[in-house]
Amino acid sequence: MSPPPFPGRPRLRNILLDRDGTLIRECNYLHEPDEVRLLPGVPRALHSLQRAGCRLFLLTNQSGIGRGYFPETDYLAVQDRLLELLDVHGVILTDTLHCPHTPDAGCSCRKPKTGMWTELVSRHRLHPEESVMIGDKLADVGFARNAGLAAAVLVLTGHGKKEQYKLSDQQAPAPDFVAPNLELTARWLATRFSLG
Repeated sequence: MSPPPFPGRPRLRNILLDRDGTLIRECNYLHEPDEVRLLPGVPRALHSLQRAGCRLFLLTNQSGIGRGYFPETDYLAVQDRLLELLDVHGVILTDTLHCPHTPDAGCSCRKPKTGMWTELVSRHRLHPEESVMIGDKLADVGFARNAGLAAAVLVLTGHGKKEQYKLSDQQAPAPDFVAPNLELTARWLATRFSLG
């Protein structure tokens, strides 16, 4: 592995992203493609990270499928719409994974468990020390901790502000950074890591 261009800064190659409330507007059990709305600054942030050489991965819990609120085809239609909106801005996701199970299903893939990380490692040979997780829930932070990732960021969009209040609980996984939005997260990553 080649040394990072900024000595002393760890190299960051992989950005793992939650979907609802992080990239797009939070809608309870979103299943209508027409309701997909990118949050302000998201295209610019993702484009800057991608241009710096980082790969973008999306990991999302979708218990609405397991609860029977909508079929997997609806999830896929929403996902296709998201990809269309990102493509307009030149943003490409390297891969997308989702957990369709309910919280009590006992699966290994629902964040904060690490089944989706194991799958990403298998598909793309990711290394935890070169990867960060960004999301609006403490489940995303817990996922990063459980997978041994380089950093976890809690964004205050979506459920983030409500989740932030839980940080006073000593049992809550602590993020490395709490950011108002994804755009400021991207700036923080550029100061903390050597990107790409």
